[in-house]
Amino acid sequence: MAEEKLQRKLGLFPATNIVIANMIGAGIFTTSGLLMTGLNDPVLMLVLWAVGGVIAICGAFSYGELGAAMPGAGGEYLFLSRLYHPLFGFLSGWVSFMVGFSAPIAASALGFSEYFTRAVPGFPAWLENSGIMGPDLTKKIIAISIIIIFTFIHYRGIKYGAKIQNVLTLLKVLLIIILLAAGFSSGNGSFINFSEGGKVMSGFGGWKTIGLSLMWIMFAYSGWNASTYLGAEIKNPIKILPASLIYGTVIVIVLYLGINILYVYSINPNDMKDVISVGGLAMGNLFGKPAEILFSLLIAFALFSSLSAFIIIGPRVYYSMAKDGLFFRSVAKIHDRFHVPSNSILLQCLIAVILALSGTFEQVLTYMGFALGIFPVLAVAGVFKLRKNNPGAMKLPGYPFTQIIYLFVGIMILVLSFMERPAESSIASLTVIIGIPAYYIFKKTVQDRTGKV
Repeated sequence: MAEEKLQRKLGLFPATNIVIANMIGAGIFTTSGLLMTGLNDPVLMLVLWAVGGVIAICGAFSYGELGAAMPGAGGEYLFLSRLYHPLFGFLSGWVSFMVGFSAPIAASALGFSEYFTRAVPGFPAWLENSGIMGPDLTKKIIAISIIIIFTFIHYRGIKYGAKIQNVLTLLKVLLIIILLAAGFSSGNGSFINFSEGGKVMSGFGGWKTIGLSLMWIMFAYSGWNASTYLGAEIKNPIKILPASLIYGTVIVIVLYLGINILYVYSINPNDMKDVISVGGLAMGNLFGKPAEILFSLLIAFALFSSLSAFIIIGPRVYYSMAKDGLFFRSVAKIHDRFHVPSNSILLQCLIAVILALSGTFEQVLTYMGFALGIFPVLAVAGVFKLRKNNPGAMKLPGYPFTQIIYLFVGIMILVLSFMERPAESSIASLTVIIGIPAYYIFKKTVQDRTGKV
């Protein structure tokens, strides 16, 4: 089988790092200012970040059971195909292909270029004054270059790429710890900010705002399931895979809550509204303009880690689909020397570059959040079916409460977000629907080729 060519080389440390790196991305460094615009209340914002953490850890426990029982490549694609029907697995992979990985790769690369040019404004200004290119094109070229560089790194093998990933993740976690330690020790902020601001809109309108805010927060937490996509390359997956999900998610919850407390400590809630580069603003308020420039640059490089993690994970989903005959056959090719799904990696690079050129980061945030919220709900519900059909499988604590919490909150987020942003949510739903005829087209192609029904 093709999957046997994927080698089990990842231990607990790199698997946990991949989860952390996949979670800590552009979301935590950009979302809080947008959240404050609708919520107005900094305490409510912190409560919602904590709620998002609870949802993520409930999902991690659920996926830990699924991953231990089905330790192959592909994550949700594998789970849904085996638990329900190959169509559901295909649709999850279809959404991953369309927006789940390529779009966040593009977003992280564009986020890097935004922070980088903010910290070093002289570079795009020099290019513009020299008549070479304008600032917008400069940002896109920088983003595309980063995507290509990291695609090349991970094209050369999972072990080589994992070493780079480990270093990037440790540096990013270290950056956040430095932000927290320096920020709270400066004494230049104020906890009075927690009582400033206003209140969220009353009535059902407020609940819709909360639902949309939680969806954005869950986008920032997305990645708690990251190591399940590499199940075929993890050593002793029954023990290591669940542990990597749980340890990684808990670490990120602590860091997210800490950094959001720092944001409010350093920035008046009214000044935080609509600010994307909220981390730079916080450091500027605490230490002055030079610190704002320095930390904007550091945050820019911190985004390398999440971009790198997405480039590792995404191709394993497309590879699994192609191996099952539900995607282009060439995507299942394993490189003879580097033992990675090489064509899958290159295809993802191409799509991410196209998205980076289109500049759709702000437009697709809600679209991505809604589309990516559908299939984890189905996968978590599958834990009930797994326990019924496979009573000998490894069981994690919390059942059935962790699953019930995730399902209830996950469904409510989707419903409220649809009501608050029907256009983007409808486009996300349409993306899923379009995948249905695509599935049957690929399936018929396989039947025609093999003669099997």
